[in-house]
Amino acid sequence: MRRMAVTFISSMQSLLGASTAAPLRGPLPLEAIRQAMLDLLHEEGCQTFPHVERRILLAADLQALWYLRSDLMAALSYLQGERVARQNLQHITDMFEGALPKGMFARPVPQRH
Repeated sequence: MRRMAVTFISSMQSLLGASTAAPLRGPLPLEAIRQAMLDLLHEEGCQTFPHVERRILLAADLQALWYLRSDLMAALSYLQGERVARQNLQHITDMFEGALPKGMFARPVPQRH
């Protein structure tokens, strides 16, 4: 059911002229990232945080999904604990590699000793 909703919304956004930009060089399309984010929420997360599910479903482009990672992290932290949520969200972050400008990714900060 959720997969049909994702496909329907994506089709409607295309008809309405919304940007459905595919990754520039990345192997994974917008819909694969959207589906991976929804899969992390599971049914419990979708019931507990319907606004997060709705925002993921309605995201028009990769940048919108990129910024929704923080909402997803908050929901997953509540459901799974922060450590597990951070590990699960890392997979989603990796999916954006090569699809967004490098400036959008956090720069590694050297740790002080």
